[in-house]
Amino acid sequence: MNRADRKTIIGVVKSVSGQKSIKVVVAYKKQHPLYRKEINRETVLHAHDEESKAKVGDRVELMQTRPISKLKRWRVIRIVTVAPSAHETTA
Repeated sequence: MNRADRKTIIGVVKSVSGQKSIKVVVAYKKQHPLYRKEINRETVLHAHDEESKAKVGDRVELMQTRPISKLKRWRVIRIVTVAPSAHETTA
């Protein structure tokens, strides 16, 4: 499997858990099987952040990878957008 064939996904950092670990929320829509209404759903992915640069609220791009730990199966490729800090919003 080439790196180009691996899945990539974009989500928002929910929490920083540990030195090189983050939890990322990925939102998606799913149609209800009976009523056909679209329902907003989300899943939490555990990801490896080698440089520990991602902060809570950042949008990050993840790439699927080999199992790094019990739950981590994704790796941070890049930070798409940086979340505004608390000091920037009050100033």
